[in-house]
Amino acid sequence: MNLTQQDWTEQLENDENAIVLDVRTEDECNDGIIENAIMIDINKGQYFINEIESLDKSKNYYVYCRSGVRSAKACDIMNELGFENAYNLLGGFIQWDGEVVYPE
Repeated sequence: MNLTQQDWTEQLENDENAIVLDVRTEDECNDGIIENAIMIDINKGQYFINEIESLDKSKNYYVYCRSGVRSAKACDIMNELGFENAYNLLGGFIQWDGEVVYPE
């Protein structure tokens, strides 16, 4: 499901069952991530699928990439794998106006 920045943020803040998922490359993540995000690069093919399949399907996933295109694809893949609640951030990280942290 696609959510606007405002809806995505509001829903995330009120969701005690939320996981933030960043599907960008490592280089992109070095420019900053949304706090507490798990980083799984969608460009890594089967590795991405394996990592996604290891996640808890009972959680709600808030997914983003740079512009919203790869994260939309990631949400589609997650839905095919049986995840019921995967939310795509429309506009992606380049339009994100919330807090940013840097991976260690």
